[in-house]
Amino acid sequence: MAALLKLILFGGIILTVIYIILSIYSRQVRRGKLEAEWLVQGKPGDRDAFVEAGLKEYDGSLRRKLIFGVYVVPVTVVAIVVYLTNFN
Repeated sequence: MAALLKLILFGGIILTVIYIILSIYSRQVRRGKLEAEWLVQGKPGDRDAFVEAGLKEYDGSLRRKLIFGVYVVPVTVVAIVVYLTNFN
């Protein structure tokens, strides 16, 4: 039982760190693309407002939600391995 609690605790911490890093990286990549798009479009209006509007749209996007798979995939794999090891 202690091993399971240790796995949940340390696994959760590691997955949370990975999730935060991926979220920050993905947001910075999107910011860079928005800034490049602003330049290509001929600098329409304020750059910061353009980028912030794009990032607000990004926050509701599917890509942002897919990063949550950092939690789902490893937990599912571990559950399948435990099931197959113990019940087959």
